[in-house]
Amino acid sequence: MDLKAQIHEWIQQHREEGVGLLQSLVRIASTQGNEQEAQLLIAGKLFEMKLDVDLWEPDGALLEKHPYFYSPRTSFSGSPNVVGILRGSGGGRSIILNGHMDVVPEGDRSQWRSQPYSGEVVDGKLYGRGASDMKGGNVSLLLAIQAIRSLGITLQGDVIFQSVIEEESGGAGTLAMIVKGYKADAALIPEPTNMRIFPKQQGSMWFRIVVKGRAAHGGTRYEGVSAIEKSMLVVAHVLELEQVRNARIHDPLFADNPIPIPINIGTISGGNWPSSVPDTVILEGRMGVAPEESLEQAKEQMATWLELLEEKDEWFRAAPPELEWFGARWVPGSVDPAHELVRIVAEQYTSVTNQPAVLEASPWGTDGGLLTVLAETPCIVFGPGLTQMAHYPNEHIELDAVFEAAEIIALTMAEWCGVEEEAARDGEGVGAGDVIGRNEEVESVVEVDVGAEVAGTVVEVNVVAEVAEVGAENAETEAEFKAEKEPEQKKEQEHQQQ
Repeated sequence: MDLKAQIHEWIQQHREEGVGLLQSLVRIASTQGNEQEAQLLIAGKLFEMKLDVDLWEPDGALLEKHPYFYSPRTSFSGSPNVVGILRGSGGGRSIILNGHMDVVPEGDRSQWRSQPYSGEVVDGKLYGRGASDMKGGNVSLLLAIQAIRSLGITLQGDVIFQSVIEEESGGAGTLAMIVKGYKADAALIPEPTNMRIFPKQQGSMWFRIVVKGRAAHGGTRYEGVSAIEKSMLVVAHVLELEQVRNARIHDPLFADNPIPIPINIGTISGGNWPSSVPDTVILEGRMGVAPEESLEQAKEQMATWLELLEEKDEWFRAAPPELEWFGARWVPGSVDPAHELVRIVAEQYTSVTNQPAVLEASPWGTDGGLLTVLAETPCIVFGPGLTQMAHYPNEHIELDAVFEAAEIIALTMAEWCGVEEEAARDGEGVGAGDVIGRNEEVESVVEVDVGAEVAGTVVEVNVVAEVAEVGAENAETEAEFKAEKEPEQKKEQEHQQQ
């Protein structure tokens, strides 16, 4: 049996365990600051696969000095990063497989068809916050590594699996990986791309514009200057900049994207009394950054563009808008579509699905920009799940896509890293029962000392992992949720019948 057939058969034989692992992860609400339980579950899997494991909490005091750092917090106590290294025999290319474990909050629960962290499977789809963004992709990575390990396939290059925190807030988890010394010949992030390949990723950053007016009584508003009226001019002016910036983009990877690098006004606030002329309005928004552009270049263009407002209205000469950059930002990333890793993933995609691969540029930021720019590790994005499901109610993922992605990634690892020709190792594989089922309790305490060679240094890791089973609690919550929803669903069914 050839390698492709072996990997396909192994993954198909382990579908049930893979679903169980994804359910276990989805049932943990790993929002910012609450990632530990999920990360310990991941660490347990890596230990079972006999990988070199590095589990640590990022040093916020060190990271906040870095120019690429952003996070609303500087203490990461209880929020560890996890690394598992599958050592190669030597002579092959290395690869980082990076995925984030943090998820955004579930939002309004009444908009969900079931409990937001249920892990419920309906018609081949697994539901729950994080299923698509991106715990499904993380499970694809783990299955791919486990298939290689279990089949006794000896890779020549190292595989560095990373489960990071803070991606949703600006990438501090991946930044911590880079600062610690992790880099490779290439990287892949299985964000939900609907199995399309993204060699290029848009960057983005948040801005605030303060528009000044002059206060007056509403009865004599002609004596004042309305900041609300002036802010309308500013918004129109900023949207003109969006048109200018996008007119220069002719990259075919953006062909199906009507606005490759949007500028979005997300919030507006101003005024304090209905009968007063407002003297201040604050606009906040998101500025998209092109893959080949730097954050600083985009900032400079925005600042210069706002200076042109005084040519449209003399008021802005006396009271120019104040521009501030704040909050989250994602570094753009660009990898040549002809890169060897892009070719390999595309060929393996076609091999597994019998469909031609599709290359596009991502409409959102990822940690890939940090890896490409800062770690000098060319990173592409490819994974199961729909972009449209990310951050939405009723988030779900097609389970078939999770297993297809696992197969493609395993084959990619083999071709990229290289495979030893001699006989496979015996006795080192991971057995069929080693994937954690959805309600299976992990050993309460795991103690390991691991020496992991990173960028020429030895990182000593002492891991004490305590993981509590949450399946029963989630089941109880699900039952309560369904009890609350049943009367509403019954009314809706009666209405439809009428």
